[in-house]
Amino acid sequence: MIMISIMDIPKKMQHDHAHKLLRECLKARNIAYSEDFHVEKGKYGKPYLAEYPDVKHNISHADGIVACMVSDSECGIDCEKVRKLREGVLRRAFSEREREMICSAAEEERDLLFFRLWTLKESYIKAIGTGLSYPLKTAEFLLNSRNIHTNIRGWKFRQYILHDKKYVVSICEKLNL
Repeated sequence: MIMISIMDIPKKMQHDHAHKLLRECLKARNIAYSEDFHVEKGKYGKPYLAEYPDVKHNISHADGIVACMVSDSECGIDCEKVRKLREGVLRRAFSEREREMICSAAEEERDLLFFRLWTLKESYIKAIGTGLSYPLKTAEFLLNSRNIHTNIRGWKFRQYILHDKKYVVSICEKLNL
């Protein structure tokens, strides 16, 4: 289950709103999630529900958008408001082919393309639970029309571009083979 909320809420309230979405997603599984619910953290800080180890979840929030995902498989979700791309991040975190794809795009599409790729990378590292310690250049994504191509095996990716290309939400979920 995926829930996305687009609203103008103060930054300090976004995290709480993400947990409200998580509460609603878990309610659909008859799990009563509250502030005193026991949440553990993995080696790199990825939270998990100690009492429900088979229920996987992830949350994300950015300026004006909050997202939550609950699944039976390891999962990650990342959302971003599209803004000016960051050259330093482009050099450090993107493969040569990804950089070429962004630089060869029409100027008015570059920022959106940057955040499409960035959120895919973030959703993956959130799903595997390593955080930014993962070498992001090695997770390569290529986009054409509506297809997402990647060198990452055993995972599926989806992406949503919302509110007239103002927000991007990317989802990563482990395939149950």
